[in-house]
Amino acid sequence: MPKNTLFEPRIEYVSTNKKTRKVKPVFKTNDFCLYKNDCLTVLSWLPGNYIDMIFADPPYMLSNGGITCHAGKMVSVNKGKWDTSKGFESDLNFHEQWIKECKRILKPEGTIWISGTLHSIYKCGYLLQKLKFHILNDISWFKPNAAPNLSCTVFAHSHETLLWARKDKKARNTFNYKQMKTGDFPEDKMKALNKQMRSVWSIPTPKPKEKEFGKHPTQKPLALLKRVVLASTKENDIILDPFNGSGTTGIASKIIGKRKYIGIDISKEYIDLTIKRLKQIMNQPNLF
Repeated sequence: MPKNTLFEPRIEYVSTNKKTRKVKPVFKTNDFCLYKNDCLTVLSWLPGNYIDMIFADPPYMLSNGGITCHAGKMVSVNKGKWDTSKGFESDLNFHEQWIKECKRILKPEGTIWISGTLHSIYKCGYLLQKLKFHILNDISWFKPNAAPNLSCTVFAHSHETLLWARKDKKARNTFNYKQMKTGDFPEDKMKALNKQMRSVWSIPTPKPKEKEFGKHPTQKPLALLKRVVLASTKENDIILDPFNGSGTTGIASKIIGKRKYIGIDISKEYIDLTIKRLKQIMNQPNLF
């Protein structure tokens, strides 16, 4: 495959629309591309009807000075400025901007996955409907090894919600039904062999070896992203993650193979972490 196959439509789009600000990837192979930049800037540079599948794990906006439990210890819930709420209307506007751009760049049959907790997922669900996406499923990702709740004033938070939606209601999206029904998912104790995949997935939080080179505070388990990629993409599809983080979406795409990946993150630390994880997989393809 020619080295620029992944980028030729972008170059043509930029030229046609007379984009002047330079947006260049900081890392690029023939099937893996990383941008260190604000996601809205990079998304605006991508042509319409270009991406097959988007997985987005946007900021939950829950860094409010509270506490949580990590490794059996009380720690601050704060993750960084990027996770700090600026108020309901501002947060809603932020989510609407990136979701609107995602719709523009998706192919008509393309789908988007959005992961979140109660702090963000209802805003995103509302916006998917407002922007006329067709919602396909809401998946409950149950964490059997979730941290306990230290306040003892509410139920322990042990799941996140994944919304799966298609750009065009009349189009036919990719869903690999047979693989989801008959595939091997040993980490999921709720998945019955040769039975339909249900909308509740029991998947533990990331394993220690997934954090060998460092970790992201909202890092998703590789098993979760492998299932998402397997379920909703086919060979040669272009997958995009506007909030790349530790790069799990890209790593899952690389392990499954014959997919192209674009990741965007504002943090050099997490871009570098992604590159380390990618090189490990390239050197040890059977590691995970």
